[in-house]
Amino acid sequence: VQLQASGGGLVQPGGSLRVSCAASGRTYGSFVMGWFRQAPGKEREFVAAMAWNGESTSYADSVKGRCTISRDNAENTVFLQLNSLVPEDTAVYYCAARYGRTLPFRKYYSYWGQGTLVTVSS
Repeated sequence: VQLQASGGGLVQPGGSLRVSCAASGRTYGSFVMGWFRQAPGKEREFVAAMAWNGESTSYADSVKGRCTISRDNAENTVFLQLNSLVPEDTAVYYCAARYGRTLPFRKYYSYWGQGTLVTVSS
C-alpha cells in the first residue's frame, strides 16, 4: 500500500482546511485509513480513522466536533476536513493505513504517507 497526502497550507484561526490522502494497492477487506499529526517538538498523535467500508470512524477528543473524516471509494482517497482551526492545530498531518480496527495508536499502522503541513496563523 502506498499513500500520498496533499492539501496542507496556511489558514487563519477560525478557518477550515481539507487534506487528502490517495491510496494505492490493496484497499479492500478490513482496510483502515487514519490521520495523525505531529506538532513541532511533540509526539505524533492520533486525529481520526475510518474503516474503508465506512462502518466505523474514530476521532481524537481534541478534534471531535471540528473534524470529519470521509472517503471516496472510486478515487481511493480519504479526506480530513478541519474546521474552526486554532493555532494548536498547526502540525504536519500524516495519513496512515492498517488492516483491522480503527485503532488510535500509531504503532498499529503499517503504512504511512509523507505528511502535509498545516499552519494555522494570522
